[in-house]
Amino acid sequence: MTKHFKWMTGACLLLMAAWSCKPSNQADLVIFNAHIYTVDSAFSTASAMAVRDGRILALGSDDEIKNKFKSNQEVDAGGQYIYPGFIDAHCHFLGYGMGLQTADLVGTDSWEAILDTLKNFAPRAKVPGGWIIGRGWDQNDWADKRFPTNDALNKLFPDRPVLLSRIDGHAAIANQKALELAGIKPGDQLTGGKILVENGKLTGLLIDNAIGLVGSKIPAPDAAHIRNALLDAQRNCFAMGLTTVDDCGLDYTEVEFMDSLQKTGELKMRVYAMLGDAKHNYDYILPKGIVKTDRMHVRSFKVYADGALGSRGACLLQPYSDHRDNYGFLLSDPEHFDSVAAVLAASPFQMNTHAIGDSGNRTILHAYAKHLKGQNDRRWRIEHAQVVNSADFKLFADNSVIPSVQPTHATSDMYWAGDRLGKEREKGAYAFQDLLKQNGWLALGTDFPVEDISPFKTFFAAVFRQDAKGYPEGGYQIENALTREQALRGMTIWAAKSNFEETKKEVSSPGNWPTSSCWIPT
Repeated sequence: MTKHFKWMTGACLLLMAAWSCKPSNQADLVIFNAHIYTVDSAFSTASAMAVRDGRILALGSDDEIKNKFKSNQEVDAGGQYIYPGFIDAHCHFLGYGMGLQTADLVGTDSWEAILDTLKNFAPRAKVPGGWIIGRGWDQNDWADKRFPTNDALNKLFPDRPVLLSRIDGHAAIANQKALELAGIKPGDQLTGGKILVENGKLTGLLIDNAIGLVGSKIPAPDAAHIRNALLDAQRNCFAMGLTTVDDCGLDYTEVEFMDSLQKTGELKMRVYAMLGDAKHNYDYILPKGIVKTDRMHVRSFKVYADGALGSRGACLLQPYSDHRDNYGFLLSDPEHFDSVAAVLAASPFQMNTHAIGDSGNRTILHAYAKHLKGQNDRRWRIEHAQVVNSADFKLFADNSVIPSVQPTHATSDMYWAGDRLGKEREKGAYAFQDLLKQNGWLALGTDFPVEDISPFKTFFAAVFRQDAKGYPEGGYQIENALTREQALRGMTIWAAKSNFEETKKEVSSPGNWPTSSCWIPT
């Protein structure tokens, strides 16, 4: 597998060459004896391709390409498969890179295991102010599935602030020192979040907007820290065949920093940037208009309707089946979503909204419908579209709303989703085939670092509805599985289409970016 990944990464980088003038029959790279999936409208294949200056010159048979083009670099693929370079239509590229600089809590199987990890990590923590930051715990993976309290954290780190985010980013636990720095006291209330208290005492557990009260006190990383994070993220993504990432919820200053690294050639990853739902981001980009370079594309805003199902922050029409007095909650008043939709409808920008619960999805679908006014080509998206009421699926088709879904969410959540939702309501969850039928296409991503960055796991979860261990036999709600072709389109051309980039990222057309042409192991 390592050998294949080296080939794959090398092929990707070869196809990102700088522009230069060459004879019409001169190619930088010729690949032959391959099975190349073009993912064009006919899903046609070729055995050879020629590439120059980062763009496809031609595809065809071995004889056609080798007789027509000359190159100093010819690669015999040995019958292996070449797919379009994968596009992750929903991820947190910068956040993932920053996470690589913090304590990795993914896969920990108990609260005690987290404490042991932190003991080892604390001496190496580099965040100013002595902060210890970690991410990735999931109490659903533990034998004791109750949310933890911060008692042990307080004893372990009485003088250093600690903030540990859950895998979905919608819950976190902070120690007493961090809570004190944020000025949080028992009984404090806020819109779109919760501060948990037991027996009149803060437990340290923070849900959704409450996390920001502590997070805002963490000293900002410097430019060198952010640069290292981005380059670490890029290295790992290229190794997986990812050549475009949709980075969701960025600040415009972060976009400008990425753009500066792209211009120096350090950051080669192509980024479709969704700006966060904040006034300064609107003030920055709306007068400027869409920003488009070869590697940076800014034309959308990421808005949050509700929280996550795992932390019971997703907003439901009926109470949680395992917590009967809890409906979850919206992160903003419905009037806010309406006002954002009004502003963006009058601009060329997309509105891409995180919606998990059936109430969250309904709220956003109705806000979209009011301003989109029927079928259109605005390509406004709902990110996740995780739980949809049966009466609401048609609203995607009625207003050309694009579902942007993450197949590995289904195979991560399937162990407990039925407990949260009940069997009947669960039928409308992770319903990828039902969503696909609305417009005839959808976009696929991972939501990394919430899930693994691997597009192979995305494909497997979409088609087989099983986790990496092959569970469950026969697949989870297999009636909503995608076909192999649909999954590959969702990870390539449909993801590009959701970004208004389909004309540049089809493999089949000479002159287009071979974001594609990355070597994939068989």
